[in-house]
Amino acid sequence: MLTNIPQVKCGIISVSRDCFIISLSENRRKAIVEAYQKAHGELWEIQKTVENEKDMLAAVEEAKKAGCNALVVFLGNFGPETPETLIAQHFNGPVMYVAAAEETGSNLINGRGDAYCGMLNCSYNLGLRKIEAFIPEYPVGTAEELVEMIADFQPVARAILGLKGLKIITFGPRPQDFFACNAPIQPLYDLGVEVEENSELDLLVAYRHHANDPRIASVVKDMSKELGTDGNHYPDLLPRMAQYELTLLDWMEQHKGARSYVAFANKCWPAFPTEFGFEPCYVNSRLVSRGIPVACEVDIYGALSEYIGVCVSGDTVTLLDINNSVPKDLFEKTIAPSTGYTLRDTFMGFHCGNTPLCKLKKGAVKYQLIQNRLLENGAKPDITRGTLEGDIASGPITFFRLQSNARGQLRSYIAQGEVLPAATNSFGGIGIFAIPEMGRFYRHVLIARQYPHHGAVAFGHFGRALYSVFTWLGIQDIAFNQPKGMLYPGENPFDR
Repeated sequence: MLTNIPQVKCGIISVSRDCFIISLSENRRKAIVEAYQKAHGELWEIQKTVENEKDMLAAVEEAKKAGCNALVVFLGNFGPETPETLIAQHFNGPVMYVAAAEETGSNLINGRGDAYCGMLNCSYNLGLRKIEAFIPEYPVGTAEELVEMIADFQPVARAILGLKGLKIITFGPRPQDFFACNAPIQPLYDLGVEVEENSELDLLVAYRHHANDPRIASVVKDMSKELGTDGNHYPDLLPRMAQYELTLLDWMEQHKGARSYVAFANKCWPAFPTEFGFEPCYVNSRLVSRGIPVACEVDIYGALSEYIGVCVSGDTVTLLDINNSVPKDLFEKTIAPSTGYTLRDTFMGFHCGNTPLCKLKKGAVKYQLIQNRLLENGAKPDITRGTLEGDIASGPITFFRLQSNARGQLRSYIAQGEVLPAATNSFGGIGIFAIPEMGRFYRHVLIARQYPHHGAVAFGHFGRALYSVFTWLGIQDIAFNQPKGMLYPGENPFDR
């Protein structure tokens, strides 16, 4: 259950230009509310229709008293340009603007609303006032069409509300050899996100204070139930990990401060297993399954991206290395015969073990092979245990990231694809990913625009909502995997 994201309560306000028939806007609003409630659930109907600025104040106050934290402003007819845009200025939350399509050719005298025209003036007025609002790709429609646009707005609103209330808590200095995780954090404050940076020693002290915590037994029981017999390879390790889970959850509650939501970005090697006595990956996976991302390697922008993905998808996410190419023999044997992908469309996404169990084909707690070589000389694993490993379940995914470059400029990418059902025959939390034209995207976005190796993964196709969120945040550079024939800047048109 996701407990770390906002619950959106969306209201709808209809507006009417005073020289138009007000009942036209009101009746069209009622039709939207009725259709939305049948298809998607609650849409709070604000009874006050806005014709002037005093109406605007009354309608916004009605929405606030109802507990609405997101709004749809509906142009049921041409609409009053100034009052309708002031709604977004006076309402402390995300606002969407849509307009009514004309309903029938047999009633274009008293039944014509001209909202198609009014939407143009509305957008111009929003620009004059520098007001950010959500406007769909084609914002004019019938009640049934607008209902689906409003439904598309809900995950965008959830993400915007979540970011307004987010604090990213970090432990440990950002690692020296992972420069991509050392991006400037000023842009996070520009977005309204709070950051709290702590030492690994702070975390270690807090962990030790949780020794013999009476809640440990209950968490161990829950872990054992989740892993089952096949996944619980190290039962003796569970109390250590349960103690750590309680440490993070308590820190979260004690350090939220004025914020409502938290994401973590924590140092996880090489000192962590030596001092804590295990790898934190399985605990990280459990927290993100509840909507609390714990990004590896103090990747603050990775944590931010994961949190946006949780809000947009309403589901758990993961953070993976864009890790290794798929061997040609494996591709030709298990992928090429049943798909239309090329070898360059594929790659393996990997991390030590932070992907939630529910997103693995068959997961188990194991040990970190690379760290075992480094810290235990390849001997029987002890402190390097704690990863959650298994092939990632097949299905649609969206790979994405919001990142600051070295000059403090925010940029992002979004690429939709899938995890293939082919076995990886490798270790860690890992999957074979296929994204159309990935080879060109890899070269002309990830490399050319200097993105780090970490990418957030949402389990489904959420590109449209993510694009809307990034646009709302003012991100001007939103890259995507461009189809063949659509050249990237700097791409050689004569390449083979």
